[in-house]
Amino acid sequence: MALYKRGNVWWFKFRFEGQLIRESANTNSKTLARDAERARRRELETAVNRIQKRERMPLFKLAAEEWLASKIALTPLGRAYYKQYQAKLIRHFGNRLVSDVTANDIVSLQRKRQTEGLSGRQVNCEIATLRAILKHYGLWASISGRVKMLRERVDTGRALSMEDERKLLDATALSPSAALYPFFVLSLDAGLRPSETRSLRRRDLNLVWQNGAIAEGEIIVGRSKTEAGSGRLIPLTRRACAALTLWLSRFADAGPDAFVFPFHHVGFTGNGREPHIWGVDLNRPMGTYSYKRAWNTARRKAGVDYRLYDARHTFVTRLAENSAVSEETIRQLAGHVSHRMLARYAHIRVQARRAAIATLEGVESGTEAANSMVDGAQNWAQTADSSNSVLN
Repeated sequence: MALYKRGNVWWFKFRFEGQLIRESANTNSKTLARDAERARRRELETAVNRIQKRERMPLFKLAAEEWLASKIALTPLGRAYYKQYQAKLIRHFGNRLVSDVTANDIVSLQRKRQTEGLSGRQVNCEIATLRAILKHYGLWASISGRVKMLRERVDTGRALSMEDERKLLDATALSPSAALYPFFVLSLDAGLRPSETRSLRRRDLNLVWQNGAIAEGEIIVGRSKTEAGSGRLIPLTRRACAALTLWLSRFADAGPDAFVFPFHHVGFTGNGREPHIWGVDLNRPMGTYSYKRAWNTARRKAGVDYRLYDARHTFVTRLAENSAVSEETIRQLAGHVSHRMLARYAHIRVQARRAAIATLEGVESGTEAANSMVDGAQNWAQTADSSNSVLN
């Protein structure tokens, strides 16, 4: 070991593995310089012998925030998805070291969430987020074998019957929330997820206007929770064009960056308590709570029990029942990326299954199926016309 000065700063030099190490100690104290040389030598010896330095584990709150910050490729919707579970986990584990989370802690969390009434899927999504955080710090492998995901229902999504669809269209058209009808139609006729509909901006619509009405058009989905969903192009049905004509006409001053479904309040005026929209902010998307509350009221009045997301199930199911529509076309329209997801959404109904079995007996079932589709399209058009007059 050799210490020497350059000006007022001490340097050290020594040989390690045949190589001369010469570095500044960055101090004018000889004692500190000697300690710096020893620390540097120890660092080299540790590295050459592959001895890993043990990291100090942060509090769970900091660990969760660092993990989410490291996921730079997330879409805005993907980040929002993880953020909701990150917040719940921080409330539960926040003041503990991330290394102190055990398999028993995770099982206890699962039981707690079940007692709160959450579904198996909701609990699994939260545990999957926790798993990702622990993996980020190399802490998952030691406990993974003792953590089991909960069973999930695979029949949660349902396709609407034509009768129930009519009831819901009538109920949403009469809803005090004027946004609900076009919101529902875009889920039903374009297969949009509610989050995708909320994030739509005017620039995402390619519309052809004729005589004050939308004659035809298409949607380019700007934001989606999956990579396959973003950027997909979906042509609009006549019903969707009619619904959007009525809705977009309310916001004549909206620019290309304005949200299609902007933030707004719904109030009531006059002796007849007529609903009206106020407090519009074109630069903010419509709140989640507002459309969910309106939907729950509408489905109760319709006397049916469907989720709004079931309209998307219906969209995919009807495409899947049409043998002329390929799986690839369905993926391009709906944004699916796997056969498993397609199978989950395509709830082929009894009539379609009977038609498939009938082909084994040589029965001509194609004509009946085709007539059924034509009747359905006519019902859609008639419903759109009647709903248009109601909204006016």
